[in-house]
Parts: sequence; C-alpha cells; structure tokens
Amino acid sequence: MPLTSLPAEYLFTVTATTAPAALIEGGPQGTRRIVAVTGGTFDGPKMKGKVADAPGGDWLTTRADGTVRLDVRVLLVTDDGASILMTYSGIGKAGDGGFKLRTAPQFETGDTRYAWLNGVQAVGLGTPGRDTVTYEVYALE
Repeated sequence: MPLTSLPAEYLFTVTATTAPAALIEGGPQGTRRIVAVTGGTFDGPKMKGKVADAPGGDWLTTRADGTVRLDVRVLLVTDDGASILMTYSGIGKAGDGGFKLRTAPQFETGDTRYAWLNGVQAVGLGTPGRDTVTYEVYALE
C-alpha cells in the first residue's frame, strides 16, 4: 500500500543571504539567474553554524511554465569547525500564500563528527525573502 506521508527527522532551519542576480535572458532553457550566496546561519538539534560567504550560489532557471528550477551549492561551517558541502536541486512555484520552494539536499563532509550526513537524503521546504531564502530541512528516514 502506498504511503500517505513520509517518515522524516527535522535537521535544521537555514537562512541564507543573497546578492543581486546576474541575468541571462532568453536562453534555450529559459531565463537564468545566477545568485551568489553571501552568508547566513543554520540551527537545529544536532548542528548549527554559519553559511559561508563564499563560495556558494544558486543557478536558477525560470521556465516557460513559470516554475523555477534550482541548482544550489553552499558551504556550511558548524560552530565546532566542521565544513559541510550542501548541494540541492529543486522546483519553485507560486502557490497559496506565496512562492514555495521544494528541494532535495545532499551533504558531503570528511569530518567524522558529521559523517552521518554523507548518507542522508534530505528534503527542504523553502520560502524566498528579500535578499534571503529560508528552508526547513528534514532527513528522510
């Protein structure tokens, strides 16, 4: 029988700050916006820290149907000094109450304290703000 909900564990909430976008309009895939991530924070029960101010960014594509395809890479730096690469793709679209972002984060680290993240497939539920984006990130169990 198909599941009606997915088992998930809350990992953290991340808010990233962003720079103004560079535009490539009228490309074969749609309009591209390249957005630098300039910092931010994340906080959850097992980890917290900062979003590095570089390198990091979002390569957004606005498609003909009005949806947005996300392609993001950011570096998370925990308060105890671990570096964790978080990459994700996803879809953004207008919905009730505003624009909604749905993503599939994955993680990469060599720090043994956070090596458990290397095997996590996460989901992110996000909302854009003015020069920010915020996601609640959950690990699928």
